[in-house]
Amino acid sequence: MSFQYSDEILRRFRNPKNAGEIKNPDGIGMVGNRSCGDVMHLYIKVENNKIVDAKFKTLGCAAAISFSDLLCDMVKNQNIEDALKLTKDDLVKKLGGVPAPKLHCSLLAVDALHKAIEDFKNKK
Repeated sequence: MSFQYSDEILRRFRNPKNAGEIKNPDGIGMVGNRSCGDVMHLYIKVENNKIVDAKFKTLGCAAAISFSDLLCDMVKNQNIEDALKLTKDDLVKKLGGVPAPKLHCSLLAVDALHKAIEDFKNKK
């Protein structure tokens, strides 16, 4: 099966700048999708209720990796409450659209963020 990805998805997939792990993160979000096999780990560093760094490790397709990378960029320097308002549609729009069978990847990224923030709040 072949998908037509936007230039932005391909750029982020080929050179994700937020890939990796944060040592001693304040929150970790782990999500997966059984039907496609994608697995995302999102790490956040928080200072004064603001996300100051975000990194990811994603095992998945080009869309899953691109959504993870974009999400990290979008939440950096945002307070927790504003980061929680981020939607899958915000991500899809920023990436210039995504093939319909890959829309679930955007929801996975948002779910990983929510779990990371939940983990942060539970640790406080």
